[in-house]
Amino acid sequence: METAIVHLKVDRKKINTVANQLAEMDGITEVYSISGPFDLIAIIRVNNTDMIADIVTKDLLKIEGILDSETSIAFRCYSKHDLDSMFSVGFE
Repeated sequence: METAIVHLKVDRKKINTVANQLAEMDGITEVYSISGPFDLIAIIRVNNTDMIADIVTKDLLKIEGILDSETSIAFRCYSKHDLDSMFSVGFE
């Protein structure tokens, strides 16, 4: 499982609409509204980095209201939760 964190600057009038559109997209497991220089964070969890690239470079561009983004690829997860088992349902 590959994970990416996408920080998004969004037109302030469209934050709720953009957040809902992101939350419905395949591969995006969570969307958070946040404080600071960005408005939203989208968490992408998919099988490979090519899928991350498609979401970031194709799918996000179709959403009106996203002004800028910054994407980080996660290398390792340090968590008490077994995230792989939570998100692998239906992939086996």
